[in-house]
Amino acid sequence: MAELPYSYANFGLLREIAFVILISCAQLFTQACLAQTIVAVDTIGDFFDITSPGVLSWFTASFSLTVGTFILPAGRWGDVYGTRRLFIIGYGWFAIASLITGFAAYCSSAILFHVFRALQGLGPAILMPNGLALLGRTYPNGTSRKNMVFCIFGASAPVGFVLGALMMSVFSEFVWWPWSFWWMAASLAVCFVACIIVIPRELDIVKRFDFHASDGHLAPSKFMQIILELDVAGTILGVGGLVLINVGLNQAPSVGWKTSPGDTIVLLIIGVLLFVAFVFCELHSLTRFPIVPFRDLSANTAMVFACVALGWSSFGIWMYYYWLFSLNLRHHSALVTTATQAPTAVAGACAALLTGYLLGIMSPRKVILCAMVFFTIGNVLMGTTPVDQSYWFQSFWSVIVTPFGMDMSFPSGTIILSDSMPHHYQGLAASLIGTVVNYSIALGLGIAGSVEENRDPDATKLLVGYRAAWYVAMGLSGFGIVIGIIFAAAGHEDSEDEIYETVSHHHQYEHEQEEKEHAERAAAAAAKAEESADVEKGAAYKRDIHI
Repeated sequence: MAELPYSYANFGLLREIAFVILISCAQLFTQACLAQTIVAVDTIGDFFDITSPGVLSWFTASFSLTVGTFILPAGRWGDVYGTRRLFIIGYGWFAIASLITGFAAYCSSAILFHVFRALQGLGPAILMPNGLALLGRTYPNGTSRKNMVFCIFGASAPVGFVLGALMMSVFSEFVWWPWSFWWMAASLAVCFVACIIVIPRELDIVKRFDFHASDGHLAPSKFMQIILELDVAGTILGVGGLVLINVGLNQAPSVGWKTSPGDTIVLLIIGVLLFVAFVFCELHSLTRFPIVPFRDLSANTAMVFACVALGWSSFGIWMYYYWLFSLNLRHHSALVTTATQAPTAVAGACAALLTGYLLGIMSPRKVILCAMVFFTIGNVLMGTTPVDQSYWFQSFWSVIVTPFGMDMSFPSGTIILSDSMPHHYQGLAASLIGTVVNYSIALGLGIAGSVEENRDPDATKLLVGYRAAWYVAMGLSGFGIVIGIIFAAAGHEDSEDEIYETVSHHHQYEHEQEEKEHAERAAAAAAKAEESADVEKGAAYKRDIHI
């Protein structure tokens, strides 16, 4: 395996601890920001005089859609322009956008608040893939230390959600809800400064591509080089397709499949066509530097994508409808509901420690299979909970079990992709898993919302609609179990040789490309030298004649 350009051994213990905390805070604040508008959706809606569920949902959807949209290109940005640089920029942007979002309260415009929430989402989109890339470039593959730090990163998700829910509940109930955004802006500013001090510049690995004139053609301009390096064409097709599919499915519950299905269907068709075109272009190398090298993705990564998508889509449904169930049926306050979800932080920490241990004794694919089981159990417990039942029976155990699904699937999937990619493509590996997680949550909620709307169109039988959504979650995570069993039963375990072979394929491809470019440059130079020799011979012949 290739040697790490900069190892954790160069840090020192205290600096390494600070480094891991700062990277994990990217995940923590992302989930905290997501929780802000989930727990206070009614409070913020009342402030802007909005009651429509379809409009209220965009307080959260505008943020998550931006995160899911820009995670994929942000990984490439880090690979090309420096992961450390992009990570620090992400914290800075996140801090400024959070500050401005709080001041949207003075404008009394819900549309402006939606816009600022969308701008907030760009910060986590930059932070997440580049933070994971920094971890992937610092810790060697197959080591228990790398497994543990990735598990810590995953465990920060439930902790972050509880923290964000707690701070928003306290500020909205006792002070004023914009203070939750201003508190977050201050915390992010501290992380921004700390990153400049703690993260070494040696981790700013840059993967630039060579552009030279060949075969009589001029080298592309600087602008075109940027377009090619960032695969702008592929990014537009892929992001455009995913956004339209996402918006189509998530607007269906509010617009309605029955009242106005045409707009939704058109969005979905165009989105699918764009995404198919994206896969075709990337798969057949119609773009010079594909943002997603589909040809290099193995059956291993296909299993990761399928299981993570199914598991996290069920988790999004579990989380969203847990809050609706608690607020609207059990009539708990936001602060009480936050307290009922506080055990997820402890469960997440335990899940991280367990996952770190399991990854040292078994294949990550088996750990992902276990995660699918935990996702399913959590949804079954909540989907069958009676409204008047004590929290300590099914709800409590659902809150305890579900984080194990999160904190076993995310680190395992990320480690599989990280180990299968070269060090200068760690941003790509992280952005792929991040895109799958964020889009699966959004798509799962869109599907569940449509099912809920069909089962309870008049919003008069809330429990029927909520349980229908949980049944969707059970089906998704249950299908994840089936896929996990199939791959585990195939008996094709991960090995160092397989990982080495995959990474070697990347290096071989790059080496072939470089050799091809060198050959083209050599041929061009030889042709130019031959042309110069002919000119010199002609000039000498003329001089001889003249003499």
